[in-house]
Amino acid sequence: MKEDIYTGNCLDVLPTLDKDSIDLVITDPPYFLDGFDNNWKKGQVLVKERTGVIGGLPVGMKFDRRQGIALQEFMTDVSNLMYVVMKPGAFAVVFSQPRLAHRMAIALEEANFEIRDLYAWHFNRRSQPKAFSMDHFVRQKVMSDDEKEELIEKLQGRKTPQLRPQFEAMILAQKPKIGTFIENWLEHETGLIDMAASLDGKAPSTIMTVEKPSRSQFNGHSTVKPVRLIEHLIKLFSIPGQTVLDPFLGSGTTAVGAKKLGRRYIGIEINPEYVSIAKRRLDMAPDGGKCMNVEVLDPNNMLAWVCFILKRLFLMFCLSLSMSRSAWGQQKSAKELVFFVTVVQ
Repeated sequence: MKEDIYTGNCLDVLPTLDKDSIDLVITDPPYFLDGFDNNWKKGQVLVKERTGVIGGLPVGMKFDRRQGIALQEFMTDVSNLMYVVMKPGAFAVVFSQPRLAHRMAIALEEANFEIRDLYAWHFNRRSQPKAFSMDHFVRQKVMSDDEKEELIEKLQGRKTPQLRPQFEAMILAQKPKIGTFIENWLEHETGLIDMAASLDGKAPSTIMTVEKPSRSQFNGHSTVKPVRLIEHLIKLFSIPGQTVLDPFLGSGTTAVGAKKLGRRYIGIEINPEYVSIAKRRLDMAPDGGKCMNVEVLDPNNMLAWVCFILKRLFLMFCLSLSMSRSAWGQQKSAKELVFFVTVVQ
């Protein structure tokens, strides 16, 4: 499968991809927060629009259970198509706004994926508080000015229940493996994770702290994910040379991370403007070719360095051992060696 970016609706493009050809999916679907009316018509949400208002409230602030139901129905259709093109044991990392993560997970389960975990992308940069003051609404009520001021004073500045957001949810789903973990790996090289991949020199965890990226002069996408975070996910759940799919490519961060790490990429994006941005970013991104995962270590973390050196020494030992056919046996396959090396690297 070649590297490619498709301009179109993922519901139309996914059926054209080869069955069982995708090793990893990383995607940030629309959360049904933008570009739709009071009836939450899902046909209008595939292109993320600028922030506006719905029924007097800013986009994303109108809480309606139909929003979650519509998202679940839409993502169930997408997930069914993803399932067909993914290899057995392949992982899908799907971003979600926290309050809609349950709907996203149900959609994946409805498509027969296994929900393996829930991760949090944590960021420290200040986000705009989304809680609303009641003062404006009180002053619109039909009552005397004195009563309004009395009510405002009684409320003591209380606002709607929305704290300042500092994380996004990431759902880890897996297409069921065939046989045992080892049997599935030997056949498809999927289903196992690289615990040597690290953001900070420590063992990878479910909380991933990476700052939000600043908007560039030519990339005005409203929900750009940091390349460093996407690269971390790619290292965890794939190996060089494999194919990473993003059905909602946006401005191309998943494809950029895949290219830098020597993976093939398939991206689908309905907005031609974002496709142009993604292609421009890919032109500027270095090509990782067949390079191995790069591990970033904290220079002050002595334990991490000791573990790193020991793992590499063990890897060298395994490689030297593999050179002896008598040691491995005449019947051991190349795939078994690749599996063993990948696990310890």
